[in-house]
Formats: sequence, C-alpha cells, structure tokens
Amino acid sequence: MQKFNIKIRHIRSLVSPNIRNLRAYNAKEIPCRVKLDANESPYGFEINDKILKSIKTNRYPDPEAKTLKKIIAKNLRLNPENILFGNGSDELIYYLITVFGGPVLYPVPTFSMYGIISQALGEKRIEVPLDDEFDLDTDRILSLIKKEKPGIIFLSSPNNPTGNCFSADRILKIVEFTSSLVTGHLSLVVIDEAYQPFSSEKGFLPMLSDYKNLVILRTLSKIGFAGLRVGFMIADREIINEVNKVRLPFNLNSVSQSVASALIKNTNIIKLHIGLITSERERLLNELWGIKGIKPYPSEANFILFRTKNSDKIYYRLLKKGVLVRNMKGAVNGCLRVTIGTKKENNIFIKTLKEVMK
Repeated sequence: MQKFNIKIRHIRSLVSPNIRNLRAYNAKEIPCRVKLDANESPYGFEINDKILKSIKTNRYPDPEAKTLKKIIAKNLRLNPENILFGNGSDELIYYLITVFGGPVLYPVPTFSMYGIISQALGEKRIEVPLDDEFDLDTDRILSLIKKEKPGIIFLSSPNNPTGNCFSADRILKIVEFTSSLVTGHLSLVVIDEAYQPFSSEKGFLPMLSDYKNLVILRTLSKIGFAGLRVGFMIADREIINEVNKVRLPFNLNSVSQSVASALIKNTNIIKLHIGLITSERERLLNELWGIKGIKPYPSEANFILFRTKNSDKIYYRLLKKGVLVRNMKGAVNGCLRVTIGTKKENNIFIKTLKEVMK
C-alpha cells in the first residue's frame, strides 16, 4: 500500500472553520510557592476511607446523581426536578448553547468560556462592553436584543474577572424584556452565580419561578471542591428536559458524586471557610489601597481585580519570587487578579507586591 506524506496543513483542512481559528483555553500549571491565580478555595476537605470504599469502580455512576441532587435541593430549598448536573459549569454552558443556539450575547469582560464555546459551536457572538463602573449597559443590551434576537444571554454575577455584582434592577430589566411574548424578543437568560456564596447579594434563585426563561448556574468549585468538577443548573422543568436530550450519559463520575454527597453536608465548615475568605478579602482590599501605584476594585467574589502601571512587569516580578496571580492582559488591560488565599498566603502576596512595586 502506497504511503502518503500527510502534512499539518492537510489535517488543518479537515478541521471545521469555526474551530480552526479558535484559541484554546489556557489552563497550564505554573510552578510557584503561593498559588493565587485560579479562584480556588484555599481550604479543602479530607476524604476518609469510608467514602472511598463506598465507590464501586466496576459500575457506572448514577446517571441522575440522585443522592447529591436531593442534598443540594434540600440545602437550597428547591425541587430536585429543577436541578441538572454537569462536569463543571463549562459542560452545562456547552449544552445550553447547543440546545438553544445563538446568537449568544454576553457583556465583556466576563468568563471567557461563553465566547469560546459559542465559537466552537459556530454560533454568532455578541459582546457588549460593560460601562465605566463595570456594570451592564442595559440600553445597549436591549437595543441589541431587538436587533439580533439572541437565543441565549449569559450574565455572570458576581462577574469574573471584575468581581462586582451587576445591578439587580438592570438584570431584572433584561430578564423581563426577554420573558414576554408581548415584546417579541424571547431569549433564555442564564445568570452564572459561581461566586454567589461570597456575595452580600441574595442572587436570583427566588425569582426562578416567576420567569420561565431564567436559568441559574452554580458550582461547588469555588467553595473547596474544584477537583471534583461539579456544576449544576437550576431551571424550569421544561428547560431541564430539553438539555437532558444532549447531556452525555454518566457525565458526573462516581468519585465526584460520592465525595460531594458526603462532604457537602458539612455546611457549618463550608460557611466558616466562606467567612474566612470574605474577611480576608476585605483585609486584602484595604492593604492594596495602601500600596502606591495600585488601584483595587471592590469585590463580591473570592478574588480582587487591581490596576497597576506596567502590569506585565509586576506579574513576572511576582512570579519570579514564587507568587502566582492572574495577568488579565487581553481581558482587562493593565490589571491583575489575585485569588483570596489563607492569611499566610495573603501576607506573602502583600509583602512581595510591595517589594516588586519599589
């Protein structure tokens, strides 16, 4: 059989056009002594032998994650039928865009996966810049809804990477405008509340029954379970049924289900950890305000965005000293983002930042 020398350009010609020019989400590991770049909790949980022994490695996991679903439904006072799990919220974002299609509208800067997944699925992306206060430009958004008729709208509140909650009245205005057939602009509105546990705002769960086009995304990743990859959406039963049509079978593995089901019952410890993080966030915010050349932004999340001159140089100087933060170049130019760590980690960060700012 004759062999052909297949070159890279030949392989690329087989790739779908919308994938060919897509930039992959860069989640590489960078060696450091203090890791404050990924919005993880600094507090984890020990997994005892009893939990591990309960896992049957030769059997497929519960396809509906019924035990975990009941626990979360009880904690949030929800009907289990209104909950659907994903392998992290990313998977659910993928499913939602697959089912409801585009165009996909979202403010910028925000969580990058809305745009990446939209492009991967070949859907038109409508990016609307936030205003000077990092809040929603409601007039612009409503105008684009009328013109573009998006299938789905993503609103991350508290927003990553800015850290603030969008004004509740502005969010509600968008939800109401897209929920009535009278306006002729019906769209699915997804409020991503990944960072809601750290916020002083109540969130939008209480309004779920009032608006059939409203979806809430939550995750366990930010409260100490990032390694389990457990995200979930809360929505009307009809939306859950439609998304279930494309959900891959057994998408939440047995280890994640068993560990999360056992450990999420430790509500007092989880609340304690959240309290420690929010307390450190306020302390860190005050410390940053006291450093010349640093402008921090108020946060309702487990991280703080701050602006500084020569942000690239500051980022690499911190990294050289073993402190890893997130360089927001390309999303919020001139800014870095620091995750709230333990008191010890935060002290090292502040001390090192002062040194590199000299």
